Amino acid sequence: MKRKLRSGMSASLLAVAACVALHSPHSLAARDAQTILKETCQGCHTPEADNALSRISHQRKTPEGWLMSIARMQTMHGLQISDEDRRTLVKYLADTQGLAPSETDGVRYAMERRLNTVEQFDEKTSQMCGRCHSGARVALQRRPAQEWERLVNFHLGQWPSLEYQALARDRDWFDIARKEMVPLLAKRYPLDNPAWKKWQSVAPKSDALVGDWSFSGHVPGKGELAGVMSVTVDGSDTFKVSVKGQYADGTPFNGDGSAILYTGYEWRGNVTIDGVTMRQVFAAQGNAMQGRMFEAEHDERGLDFVAAKQGSSRLLAVQPGYLKAGSETEVTLIGSGLTGKPNFGKGVEVVEVVEQSADRIKVKLKAAANAQPGLREVTLGTLKGPSLSVYNKIDAVKVVPEFSVARIGEGGGSTPKVQGRFDAEAWGKGADGKPYRIGVFPAQWKVEAFDDRAKEDDDVKFAGTMQADAGVFTPGDAGPNPARKMSTNNAGNLKVIAAVDDEGKSLTGEGHMIVTVQRWNSPPIP
Repeated sequence: MKRKLRSGMSASLLAVAACVALHSPHSLAARDAQTILKETCQGCHTPEADNALSRISHQRKTPEGWLMSIARMQTMHGLQISDEDRRTLVKYLADTQGLAPSETDGVRYAMERRLNTVEQFDEKTSQMCGRCHSGARVALQRRPAQEWERLVNFHLGQWPSLEYQALARDRDWFDIARKEMVPLLAKRYPLDNPAWKKWQSVAPKSDALVGDWSFSGHVPGKGELAGVMSVTVDGSDTFKVSVKGQYADGTPFNGDGSAILYTGYEWRGNVTIDGVTMRQVFAAQGNAMQGRMFEAEHDERGLDFVAAKQGSSRLLAVQPGYLKAGSETEVTLIGSGLTGKPNFGKGVEVVEVVEQSADRIKVKLKAAANAQPGLREVTLGTLKGPSLSVYNKIDAVKVVPEFSVARIGEGGGSTPKVQGRFDAEAWGKGADGKPYRIGVFPAQWKVEAFDDRAKEDDDVKFAGTMQADAGVFTPGDAGPNPARKMSTNNAGNLKVIAAVDDEGKSLTGEGHMIVTVQRWNSPPIP
């Protein structure tokens, strides 16, 4: 997802559409979906047997995928459609021609706006498709071979210069796309999949999500948080949401909003937390929810989110998730249906239960001085949950993400900056000599020139500033900078350095950050 994104959709249209169509419940539609399809879509898409329409009926996509298709009809083909009708159509298509939960496994990062994910696709897919947009955009749709071929034809017709661009002019791109990629994609991402038919038959009713949910999260640069999200009915597949939680340092995390459910499990919400609107993109199945919350205006600012419905029994997290041999500390178990005394494995003693309820248990732990380093399985009765890391020393520090992209912005323009946000992960070596992750530690942060060219261009001075105690990098302003050589902009090539203190010994880790130009195009799926 590091590659330049190309799309015919305008960023402003998609930003508005994503806000309106995916994250907010809608009022009673003026027209039902079948009427919209007939009166609005049949002008171009011809009717087929069984109430099908050409092209439309031969695809399955996520809510974001269907939104992008409709937006493309608006920007490229002059489609006139109201916001209300667009909401109705996205809901209908996602419910009837969506993806099963298993079909989104491994690529949900695109919908969750994890923009610094380094994708893992085969070389051919990366070169033929991933050079212009994420591979996840391809993986989050299903088509028969004929439709995949039509998509290839559409690409060449809409962007005829693509054959002359990098990773295309060195090969017969169109021939490879038709003869090799189409069969591959049709086999890998087929329209007809038993998983989808099975999901349609077993998908639960949305009212199963009503109730209180215990949740745990982590925000880079801020730390861990936990709380309760209350969900009440607000219509068919729509909800009111109330969040009450706090960070480990006591800072509140409270707010209210609304949500809508697509495809029986795709939760999309808008919740205002302390005056800031945050999106919720979760997979909700059974008594579990998992995904990401992020700011509507700054999707790089977000938190991992995992939740369990109260009334069920599940361990979600141990906060903090590490303990040094020979020391004492307080940790909190987050979950639902928590009863009994927890066990943290060999060499770790529960000294005192400080606080206990069904959704959180705070205990004081002591690790023996000779406790072997490594991961301990945490249990609570029959419940098994996240592990606890016991360590005697830190062997290495890793900057996460290891590679990232930040973007200049503002400077008199309307395009916002995209920050870099980092964690410092401590790693140790177990008794078997193998490395294991201890956890996220406080660190001191700085940036340096990545190479000689960056040093010569004084990138550290111009590209932006790093918050030393939080790992948050804010890029410089957009536009030409007269103080730079040739008045170039404030782009830069930087090392990100984290220093972690381990009882007086400082250990450092390094990452790589490119500070580049504004993000002009921000489609729902990059």
